[in-house]
Amino acid sequence: MFYNIERQRQNNMNKFDIYEVVTQKIIDRLEAGVIPWQKPWRNSGGMPRNLVSNRPYNGINFWMLLASKFTSPFYLTFEQALSLGGNVIKGEKSTMMVFWKILENEKSPGVIEKTPFLRYYNVFNLEQTEGIDTSKIPATEAHVHDFNPIEAAQALADNWIDSPKVLWGEDHACYIPHLDTVRMPDKRTFFHDEQCYSVLYHELTHSTGHSSRTARHEKIKNHAFSSPDYSQEELVAEMGAAYLCGLSGIELNTIDNNVAYIKSWIRAFKDDPKVLVLAAAQAQKAVDYILEHQLSPSGDCPENQIEKEKEESPAEALSC
Repeated sequence: MFYNIERQRQNNMNKFDIYEVVTQKIIDRLEAGVIPWQKPWRNSGGMPRNLVSNRPYNGINFWMLLASKFTSPFYLTFEQALSLGGNVIKGEKSTMMVFWKILENEKSPGVIEKTPFLRYYNVFNLEQTEGIDTSKIPATEAHVHDFNPIEAAQALADNWIDSPKVLWGEDHACYIPHLDTVRMPDKRTFFHDEQCYSVLYHELTHSTGHSSRTARHEKIKNHAFSSPDYSQEELVAEMGAAYLCGLSGIELNTIDNNVAYIKSWIRAFKDDPKVLVLAAAQAQKAVDYILEHQLSPSGDCPENQIEKEKEESPAEALSC
């Protein structure tokens, strides 16, 4: 059965209700506390982890490593490479990791002083090293399941008339602005089908900022990872993904991970609630753009459909 996204687009009240409902769900979960963000897919190499401890990285460190060009999931410090009988290849650049916690000091009986403690350290991917015996490295496997398309969610993506190109089968998900291309992992590597669409919606929301669409990216001054501008764009993308999941009817299976991801980026603004309000407004604009550029049930672009309606019934078309 054809999913009539055009009818839903025209039902503005219903759309605004979804925006409001999803936003409130996000706020409620943020106030209640959420579980840490979980990567919803497993690539061919597995999750980024330390080679020596075999512990996976989390938080912002996870995303910094996931966005790297390497296929190996294993990382280690310069000293760890030496301890394993190897070394870092000359000229290779490290990736900065961050570690922070709250130190508590009892200044006086019953008075606890809390001080944030932040420490930086650098790691290298296994592919940046030489001389390390790889025969004892733990094996990693990709998660593979039978992917079953969700009609409403699939139609929303398929019917977007000026969607960027989407390449499947990559090791990680990302949007490349200068190529106007989205890269996505194999659909079968996601733990749940709904999560696949949530990640796809995140990247598609990013793409609405392209100069050929809303030109949101042209207002971003600092594209460096974890900068305020970059963090704001990540919030917009994840809010957009949450809204699109709501429109597709799959938000119940994705909202917790949406909120966990949003929480991790809001920390960059010291939990400033105004940041969420701004991101929500930009995300609504991005989602509106996607909804307003959907194929009509007849298969025509919205602009062509409008012209047909004018020819068939001018008075009715003008009243829309």
